Amino acid sequence: MTAPALTPRPDLPARLHDVAREAGVSLATVDRVLNQRPGVSARTLARVQEALHRLAVQADTGSAPQPRAGSWLLCFLLPAGQNSFVEQLREALHALTPWLAEQHARVDVRTTDAFAPAAASAAVKRLRGQYDAVVLMLEDHPLVRDAVERMARDGTCVITLVSDIAARARNHFVGIDNHAAGRTAAALLARSLTGRSGPVGVVMGSQALHDHAQRLQGFRELMAAEHPRLALLPPLACQDRPESAQPLVARLLAERPDLAGLYSIGAGNDGIHAALRASGAAGRVAWVCHELTPHTRAALLDGTASAVIGQSAAQEALTACRLALARLTRQRSLADTTPIRIEIYLKDNLP
Repeated sequence: MTAPALTPRPDLPARLHDVAREAGVSLATVDRVLNQRPGVSARTLARVQEALHRLAVQADTGSAPQPRAGSWLLCFLLPAGQNSFVEQLREALHALTPWLAEQHARVDVRTTDAFAPAAASAAVKRLRGQYDAVVLMLEDHPLVRDAVERMARDGTCVITLVSDIAARARNHFVGIDNHAAGRTAAALLARSLTGRSGPVGVVMGSQALHDHAQRLQGFRELMAAEHPRLALLPPLACQDRPESAQPLVARLLAERPDLAGLYSIGAGNDGIHAALRASGAAGRVAWVCHELTPHTRAALLDGTASAVIGQSAAQEALTACRLALARLTRQRSLADTTPIRIEIYLKDNLP
């Protein structure tokens, strides 16, 4: 996929570090002024307000200095831990380095515990004023939403990736239609269980993850409407960790020897793969999971997984960067930015 060149031109309100540099004060001081917190002298308050006014005038008149190479700063805040899809995103961003340099931009990748709202919120807050655009792959939680809203009010372009956040101020979401992905998983699992009935287990990271909740909703809807012979069990939460998923699935298989199918909504699939093989359920229990990784590829090849639903990490990384830069450079539309497609992989069509 070839991306058009982008000509940098400031569009959004001044970044916190621009204001701090213009006023000759710290980032913390600018933050206190913008949020009307105490501890700022009248003289310093005036300097910050004057700096904000000068930068606003420069932006309105187009007289602000043009950014130097590397001046657009982007950050991807991704989940910490063992996650093969996140590693694919990292690799995709690394591959984009030459193109980003041509756009006078660079990307930093940071991680946080996506399943710990307080830690994730604190991680977002630490990024305030440091970047022109921030791309987030986090749990949808009030603490996180509040941190995102505050960041966006500073003028930072905020994009959610893979899993959306219900923050009004975020600028774009980049990812598949997760509700449709859940319905697709239900259809694939039902095809693998033609003529059979029985319970179906569900393993997910967390219902607080917007993408997981939407996939679960779509999965339940199609199962209830078209496959009532397959009874869904309560979902098990593993926080996308294989070391948590493996004992959960092992216990489920021991308690429900009649288990007909299994839907894995998020990550941790290497743990599920190991549990199915160790119990002797591989190939007997139909299993549909997400993201084509080395682990899920191996599961397809040995017959443990029935199907894998994928999305392109490379396309998502590029799309997020292009949308951020388009906003920063006043490109109002990107006609050739195609939607992220739901991919279906079987043993027979592996690339």
